[in-house]
Amino acid sequence: MNFRQLALKNIQGNWHRYVAFFLSSTFSVMVFYMFGAFIYHPEVANGQIRAANMVKEVLFACQILIVVFSFFFVLYASFAFLKTRKKEFGLLTLFGMTRSQISRLMFYEQMMIGLLSVGVGIGAGMLFSKLFFLAIARLLQTDSPLSFIVPPQALLQTVVGFLALFLAMTLFAMFSVGRSQIITLLRAAKQPKKPPVASPWLTALAVLCLGSGYYLAFTTSLKLILVLMLPIIFLTVLGTYFLFTQASVAIIHRLQRMTGLYYNRTNLIAISQLAFKMKDNARTLFVVSVLSAVILTASGTIYVFYKNSDKQVMEQFPNTISFTEQGLNAPKGIGPEKIKAVLAAERASLAKELKIVGVQVPLMLDGSRALDTKALLISEFDYNRAAEGIEYTAPLQIAPGHAVFSYPYRNSDVKLMDKGSQRTVQLDGQSWALEMDGQVTGGVINLLGEPLGLLVVNDGEYAQMMGKVPDDRKLVYYGFDLNRWQEHIATVEKVKQSVPEEQRKKLFSPASIYAANKQSSALSLLIGLFVSFLFFVASASMLYFKLFTELQDDDNQYRALMRIGMSVSEVRRIINVQIGLLFLLPVVVGAAHAAFAYKTLANLLSMNIWSYGALVISIFAVLQFGYFLLTRRAYMAQMKSL
Repeated sequence: MNFRQLALKNIQGNWHRYVAFFLSSTFSVMVFYMFGAFIYHPEVANGQIRAANMVKEVLFACQILIVVFSFFFVLYASFAFLKTRKKEFGLLTLFGMTRSQISRLMFYEQMMIGLLSVGVGIGAGMLFSKLFFLAIARLLQTDSPLSFIVPPQALLQTVVGFLALFLAMTLFAMFSVGRSQIITLLRAAKQPKKPPVASPWLTALAVLCLGSGYYLAFTTSLKLILVLMLPIIFLTVLGTYFLFTQASVAIIHRLQRMTGLYYNRTNLIAISQLAFKMKDNARTLFVVSVLSAVILTASGTIYVFYKNSDKQVMEQFPNTISFTEQGLNAPKGIGPEKIKAVLAAERASLAKELKIVGVQVPLMLDGSRALDTKALLISEFDYNRAAEGIEYTAPLQIAPGHAVFSYPYRNSDVKLMDKGSQRTVQLDGQSWALEMDGQVTGGVINLLGEPLGLLVVNDGEYAQMMGKVPDDRKLVYYGFDLNRWQEHIATVEKVKQSVPEEQRKKLFSPASIYAANKQSSALSLLIGLFVSFLFFVASASMLYFKLFTELQDDDNQYRALMRIGMSVSEVRRIINVQIGLLFLLPVVVGAAHAAFAYKTLANLLSMNIWSYGALVISIFAVLQFGYFLLTRRAYMAQMKSL
């Protein structure tokens, strides 16, 4: 038997350890190749696909992320495999195998796994690349889908990149084993373990860090998020580390002092073993918990923006179609009747029609953004009519001599108009003193550039003020709201085409902004799903590695327990508890971190996102539970005593 055959036999005999690493690596290669296949596709490279440049940049950034993540994942897996085989290498050395021969054996094994991962990953990438192209082409609304092709650049980049990655990690592992002494290798699995001890100070620090991070995340606002983001992340990560390395041990010691629980059936064995396992697995649980929080936060954020892309647009631009005319008697280049005729021909029903007459007036804003700008002065009646049916607005009641500033950006917490401040409006040589009743946020009509907002005054005062304004200075706003406007984007385009070309720049519709937002958010969702699932598979595989590195020791322990009278069902119950906690704790901690991240996002967007967050967390928990069932089944199958 030569070295290549021996390496192949070793892989076959230890396949239960390699399978998670192989599948994770294969999925990384597959995603990397599909992203590269789109980037280097001739139709994309030649600029034939609209908005392809933006997608190329995003996918290229994701490729870099995949390579960096794969580097650390393969590094971790190499150390995990090395730990389980140190005794084997020690025996081989004792039987006369030289270190160079062991290095050759490791090289063949690792490179076989690497070549198999790259080959299967590229094959799967080719198989699914057509579906990936179809999905992106649909999101980009191209006239025809991308043709199936295997770009040589993507193929070469994937093969060279991942083979270099596997080679570097193999050489690193060979160097690590080559420096070890025989006695160290033989005793690697029998190093004495000290009883785990928790520091009260570090346990308190874990509680303090997590509590502070959660409090800042819960109370932050748009104004403070840039300042508090890094402290929140730092406190949460540091608190998570000490939660698993210190607080978990303290909690288990507390359980051991609860005699009613500790001495009940098999709890004595399970909790005693758990104290050592939590200490041994603390760093793995910490890394997987942080990865879980990243997956849940990123996926939830992308999903929220995808589901609310239309709502975000409508909060700033509530009217489906709008245009303005300067002067009451200006020549009608567009005309509301022409617009309504096109809408009727396209069977688009009107939900609301607006005609608002106002005038632009100078206005000084308060706060840190104090500046001279212009606002559109309108009546209280016109504002309430425009705000009717908009969920985030309430009717205004304005007393004579008072006014309210309406700012169209609802999610802004910037204070631009203080309550009780005084303003003077100049109209054709006459001054009108107004006391401001503060500001309201959220658009009720479409505003672009100047005027920056609306100055809403009492109806009687509005009539007096507008009576002093010449007709040619008045601004007439026309707005049209369509029922189910998201289904009538093509109709809006036909309305634009019906208007004389020189007048089209006056016509505005948020439908084009919505279409662009929907396209980018859908692309982000698609790409985010790939990357998030890659992170999920890799993080779950880390738990798999950790579990199987301790398989032989666990098997010996369970055999000893069965020899002193413990039944198979009791041993299985202990195993279920220990494996279940290994997979459950990262989900619980990651979900807690993500929940406070969702609260921060809800504060920034001024909206309720808990239903979206709950859905993402539920899907993640189901996937993790499925991975737990598969891992438990494989683990039980390898336990010789069971």
